[in-house]
Amino acid sequence: MLACHKRGVRRLLSAFTMLALLGGAAPLPRPARPVAPVIGPSFGDEAARDRLNEAADVIRIAGIRAGMAVADIGTGGGYYVMRVAPVVGKLGRVYAQDLSIAALAGVRRRATAAGHAHIRYVLGRQTSARLPAASVDVALMVHMYHEIEQPYRLLDKLRASLKSGGRIVIVDADRPSEARGMPKSLLLCEVRAVGYELVGVTDIADAYVAVFRPGVRPDPASVRACRS
Repeated sequence: MLACHKRGVRRLLSAFTMLALLGGAAPLPRPARPVAPVIGPSFGDEAARDRLNEAADVIRIAGIRAGMAVADIGTGGGYYVMRVAPVVGKLGRVYAQDLSIAALAGVRRRATAAGHAHIRYVLGRQTSARLPAASVDVALMVHMYHEIEQPYRLLDKLRASLKSGGRIVIVDADRPSEARGMPKSLLLCEVRAVGYELVGVTDIADAYVAVFRPGVRPDPASVRACRS
């Protein structure tokens, strides 16, 4: 009876070990708030956004400059790709990332027509941006964080795609996620929960810009979903 018990314990421990190797142990939580549906390839009218000086403000706050590699996560219609590409220049790189093949095809047409050859196109997932390892100086998430079904998992995996000194920059409106925004305090809680440190939060027209850098990665088993 004792031998059978020991064999059973060994099998159970072996199963837990396999789960850990496969990434199945201690999964990160889903958000404890509504997730807004993805409604289209672009956020608002581009001319109206330009009049508000949104992209210029975000580029300045994010510290984007020539030669950098910048990821536009959830690029949609490519608004930020088209405005970041001239800033980083031909020695830099822009990753246009989206969940939609059609959206990426549209951005490719825009970038090609504008002569931007330093764009890379990445089909992502809700749980992973799927960017190359150590490839990005700045990862932008603009008016789309509230649409991410599993933000804790995506942020955790995004850490590996940042270069040394890399940062993530999240732009959203300070309102409930069901109203297609993200309350500042809730955003800070969620991003910090997976080990990022706040660099700063800046208000801009109709939104805010939150900048984070990776800190110490927590044990996934210790992460709890933030509540508003």
